[in-house]
Amino acid sequence: MPQLTLAIVEYGGYISIVKLAVFLAVFFFSLLLIKWVHNDAVSVEANQDKWSGIVFGTVAAASLIWLVVPLFIVGVMIYVLSAGSAALIYVKHRNGRVMDYNRILTAEHIKSLFSSSRAKRLESLKSFLFITANGNEVPVPEPRTNDFVGYKTAYDLFSNAICYRTSKIALAPSKVKYEVMYLIDGVAAKQPSLDKEQARYFIRFTKHLADLSLEERRKPQKGLFNTRSDEGKIEWEAQTAGSTAGEQLIVTRTSGKELIPVNQLGFTQEQVEQISSLREQKSGIFLVTGPKKSGLSTSFYSFLKSHDAFLNSINTLEKNPSSEVPNISQKNFTLSDTGPKTFSKKLRSIIRMGPDIVGVSPCEDKETAKIAAEATDENILLYVTIEADSVVEGFQKWLHFIGDINLAVKNLIGISNQRLIRTLCDECKEAYEPNPQIIRKFNLPSEKAKVLYRAGKNQYDRHGKPRQCESCQAIGFHGRVGIFELVMLNDEQRQGLKQCKSKEQVSAVFKRAKMLYLQEQALRLALEGSTSINEIIRILSASEKRAAKRHKQRGEENKNG
Repeated sequence: MPQLTLAIVEYGGYISIVKLAVFLAVFFFSLLLIKWVHNDAVSVEANQDKWSGIVFGTVAAASLIWLVVPLFIVGVMIYVLSAGSAALIYVKHRNGRVMDYNRILTAEHIKSLFSSSRAKRLESLKSFLFITANGNEVPVPEPRTNDFVGYKTAYDLFSNAICYRTSKIALAPSKVKYEVMYLIDGVAAKQPSLDKEQARYFIRFTKHLADLSLEERRKPQKGLFNTRSDEGKIEWEAQTAGSTAGEQLIVTRTSGKELIPVNQLGFTQEQVEQISSLREQKSGIFLVTGPKKSGLSTSFYSFLKSHDAFLNSINTLEKNPSSEVPNISQKNFTLSDTGPKTFSKKLRSIIRMGPDIVGVSPCEDKETAKIAAEATDENILLYVTIEADSVVEGFQKWLHFIGDINLAVKNLIGISNQRLIRTLCDECKEAYEPNPQIIRKFNLPSEKAKVLYRAGKNQYDRHGKPRQCESCQAIGFHGRVGIFELVMLNDEQRQGLKQCKSKEQVSAVFKRAKMLYLQEQALRLALEGSTSINEIIRILSASEKRAAKRHKQRGEENKNG
């Protein structure tokens, strides 16, 4: 019995249980590493046999060296360094084959392992739904697949776009990457670019949503789909087109364009009272004018909706309707129509049906303008949109279309012109004392211009990190409002217009009608603290550039003519 006890003691002294446990634990962990490399190589399309063999061979060699090295700690270090180096070499190789989101052992990946952010992102992916053109919900694909890259990129872009109140997302290819742009409150905001592979997965996923041909990359395509999140259900329109650098994609938000009452468009109280008289009109023409992207369609629909659709028969003729208006018969003109082949003839056919109110958008030719002007003799009220930078230019275009001053002004009851101007974020805007030169330049009343407002500067926390305004996401502006020139005409002013020989004389007639210019309306908002002087300059300088360009073009035409 004593001999047996001695043998056990000697055995225990020769093989350390602790060292054996460490060896076995590390060895089994290495087996898991080999298995992971074997499976991961398939998902990232790496050479499975090559990398599995490299890692297995390194682990086997390191194990043998560990066993023969006399010092246990030296063997451990050799094993860990060898196996770890092989693993890191593989990780570097596989990270070069995948998107940023799928890379491992990066600073962002390691940080996410010690927080709940990764779990939250995966949970948010599931709560954000993509709905195809056919009404089917798209499930989240398996991670680390090509479909998942497209899905995750789409989630990032769309969720971010909704947060920023983006109306349009545009992807444009360059030589090595895709440029991404958001249109936020009418202003283009550049976003982080995408590498071409990631962009291709995103475009493919978006085309699948909109039920577009995946193989067609050159001819233009267009389709609709939806997203659903905490912000509600939103409809988007995807448009693709080919280019020499690659396929382009523009995604436009088509829903969420609520019909706004006239008194909420941005008109002053005095202007609202003037416009209210239109509801009593039984015939006449009101010109709704403005440049492109100035909210012209919104105002056009608001004017029409100010009339009782149950007491009046309201029809529209439009080339590109931007919204569906309840209880109004909207006619969309396309060249594929089987009826009248021109816009003007289609308008004539609508007028023959005897409606009470007709909306025409846009008026771009003489025949359409003359048909509209003559229709007022049949007790029809018409709202006609014309692209113009001012009420004066709008009137001059109308006169050019009609060609007869008497017919042009006979039943003309009013003209509006507009811009959309960004409003400052109430949460982060900051007050300042304006430079006296600014006050003189814009002829501001000194007693009211003691304090103006501008977009707030970036704020920083005590660690020096930027603190983003939750209301405007550090843009400084939140939403837009309309500013309007408005003139309502009476018989005296119509007679005055008949005598006008120049643009300046037309402007004088409108000024005597107590019309305020766009700059005056914009400065009113600045004095109220609703917008900034820089925003006013941005909006109005665009009109000056367009006017200069048109003047130059006319000069070249006259020179060539």
